Amino acid sequence: MRASHQVHERAAGSVELSVVVPFFNEEENIGRLYEKLSDVLDTLPYASEMVFVDDGSKDSTFECARKLAQKDGRLRAIRFRKNYGQTPAMVAGIQNACGRIIMTMDGDLQNDPSDIPLFLDKIFEGYDIVVG
Repeated sequence: MRASHQVHERAAGSVELSVVVPFFNEEENIGRLYEKLSDVLDTLPYASEMVFVDDGSKDSTFECARKLAQKDGRLRAIRFRKNYGQTPAMVAGIQNACGRIIMTMDGDLQNDPSDIPLFLDKIFEGYDIVVG
């Protein structure tokens, strides 16, 4: 068991960071983003979660997310029956997030998960919102 998962278990129900990611027809990217995001979250000293929202994809995006969620208790997958757009997907993810801090990112790998600690540093300096 990796150390971050031990931290996760000690935090029992107390999630500090939620990362919300909307996806639309991203079956080729979802696994890579999950791996990169997991690697970063594993380095954090507190509990975190991932909320993946499938915005009515026509490919196997949701099935990929569901399989990942079965392996990793930090990941929750939400599915829309049809495509409503990025904003409603973000809203659904945020409404279902449990973290004190909520970070959003795109599902197409435009945002680099390795930047997460830099954003968190600014939040912990006292900023209410950090945009990059």
